[in-house]
Amino acid sequence: MPSARPPLGGLSARVFLRDTWQRRPLLVRQAVPGFRGVLDHRALFRLAGRDDVESRLIERGRRWRVTQGPLDPRTLAQRAPRNWTLLVNGLNLVVPQADRLLRRFDFVPYSRLDDVMVSYATDGGGVGPHVDSYDVFLLQGPGRRRWRIAPPRDWRLAEGQPLRLIEGFRHQTEMLLEPGDMLYLPPGWGHDGVAIGECWTYSIGFRAPRGAELATGFLDYLHERGLPDAAYRDPGRQPAAHPGRLDAHMIEFAAQVLARIRWNRADVSAFLGRHLSEPKAQVVFRPPRRPLPPAAFLRRILRSGLALDARSMLLVHGGNAYMNGEAHALARAARPVLLALADARSLSGERLARGAPLELLHEWYRQGWLHPAETPT
Repeated sequence: MPSARPPLGGLSARVFLRDTWQRRPLLVRQAVPGFRGVLDHRALFRLAGRDDVESRLIERGRRWRVTQGPLDPRTLAQRAPRNWTLLVNGLNLVVPQADRLLRRFDFVPYSRLDDVMVSYATDGGGVGPHVDSYDVFLLQGPGRRRWRIAPPRDWRLAEGQPLRLIEGFRHQTEMLLEPGDMLYLPPGWGHDGVAIGECWTYSIGFRAPRGAELATGFLDYLHERGLPDAAYRDPGRQPAAHPGRLDAHMIEFAAQVLARIRWNRADVSAFLGRHLSEPKAQVVFRPPRRPLPPAAFLRRILRSGLALDARSMLLVHGGNAYMNGEAHALARAARPVLLALADARSLSGERLARGAPLELLHEWYRQGWLHPAETPT
């Protein structure tokens, strides 16, 4: 079940979603009182040096500069203390405390929750005035950041810059965030955050797939299922009077073949389950070095329970479970157990004993997608 107390300044999730979500910004003072972040400089710089973690170095100036990771941790530690920002995406995939932070926003479905990004900025650092196509919560860690925001409009982007910066940005509202404060912004709002001294900001972002992305992915899905096929034939045709004209026979053939493509709502839900649970390209799972055999695994999880790996996405719809881009049909008795696992991301041994698909769970364990609860993730 979703968290009982989301960090919304006393608002219930129901009231927030009804009155604020995708309608207007919300500033919550002390959303997470005393929030100190989830890691320090050394740990952050080490993450930026890994090739399985997405990172970027952004330097502010007349001509902005962006350097894609992996980045040398020693070089980062020796940089001048002004006008640069280090961004690390997917912090929740590699830092358990960040994953717990992300789950505090589970009043929105996991298929919409994306990740936690941390922004470490030196004095004057930031990523410039920009606009996002998705909802975002900006939670202030150590340090302070001044935010300037403006409502949606037909933004014009600056030319010749490596970032999608708003040209001539003029803000409507200004606010200073201190540790524990949080700013929610709906899609389309322009915003510019500048660090006042050394500053950490944790961004909780949401997936908002565009129509073109879904259409492309769905066509690939239909292709995997086997699109209708036919060999082109045109017996008895007449000589071409205009060989440069698009052939009417070919148009008719293509129209007949494409008209045979069929799909229904079940196809759409099956595609979305696979598509939205697919891990990002840089995600790497680490299977156990010496996996327990099925009987020992069963004894272990019935005693201690199990937990999904932080990198795993499990979604359930009807009689199917979608785990990391794969679809699995479920027996009726297994459906409530897998839904409970998808909701809570961990289950006790007592709950697993009531209908869990143990063979499937062992297969996921061998792939590193879940772990006995006593095993660190």
